[in-house]
Amino acid sequence: MAPSAAPASGGYTSPTSQSALAPGFYVPTVAFFTPQDTIDEPITSQHALRLAKAGVTGIVTHGSNGEAVHLDHQERCLITRLTRSALDDAGYTNMPVIVGCGAQSTRETIQLCKEAAESGGSHVLVLPPAYYGGLLTTDLIKAHFRAVADASPIPVLIYNFPAACSGLDLSSDVILELAKHTNIQGVKLTCGNTGKLARVVAGTSGTNFRTFGGSADFTVQTLAVGGHGIIGGLANVAPVACLEVFKLWQAGKLDSARELQKIVARGDWTAIQGGFVSVKVALQKYFGYGGEPRKPCAFPEGAKLAEQEDGFAELVETEKSLTQ
Repeated sequence: MAPSAAPASGGYTSPTSQSALAPGFYVPTVAFFTPQDTIDEPITSQHALRLAKAGVTGIVTHGSNGEAVHLDHQERCLITRLTRSALDDAGYTNMPVIVGCGAQSTRETIQLCKEAAESGGSHVLVLPPAYYGGLLTTDLIKAHFRAVADASPIPVLIYNFPAACSGLDLSSDVILELAKHTNIQGVKLTCGNTGKLARVVAGTSGTNFRTFGGSADFTVQTLAVGGHGIIGGLANVAPVACLEVFKLWQAGKLDSARELQKIVARGDWTAIQGGFVSVKVALQKYFGYGGEPRKPCAFPEGAKLAEQEDGFAELVETEKSLTQ
């Protein structure tokens, strides 16, 4: 039976309200498509294993790097099942698979959360609804998250990413209120506001709530204020280098962590400017797989393509030196 038809293996044991995600580096994977515009199942599985073998703490499907808005529900479930099954089959049964489940209605968000659990997800990552942002008060946004957390069979992480939500930026006060819900167990802050990150860390100290930075270029800054790690797409390209910054800081090798952070930040700037498309550019250029994004997105051409490829060169060279 093909992987697409197989149920999730269920090797991961979903955490209870008494458990928490481990600190570390989590990778929002990109989506892989065949030339026929279907999900590339072998590459999806192989990429998950490459990341696991590099030592990452967990994997995220359907994050901002994962082209979730280009996928139907069936494709989302397939990618999560393939990821979970690949990890389980290789012995990574305890590795979390966090599933992006943001939608514009509370009803569909809950549906996605249930499908994520059925497909082998361990947690869900939820953006606030923002299409009708002008009609949504702060109280309505909080009610949305609480309703989702009430109904989700697996723990919820809040995803604060103003650029993807028409500028909607959840304050530390809102996040701390939501953190009181027993099934809301973390936040990813792609807003880059390290002051907010520090306030959330301080306000949830001593609990199971986890506060993650949302980009590899501020790993040191996140850890310096007590954050629990990063959920960052750059690790699709350089998982070892991204994780090494975390390890060096945790080991007290602060100067080394800062030096490596500089290289990671320069590489991440290319990824930030080009989004998930540039991450796929790097995978194709330096690792020989990845393929193009789903239309209407496309690879840049000519000088712009070369510029993106060159922007990752220093980082890839560092990654290879760390794996020798």
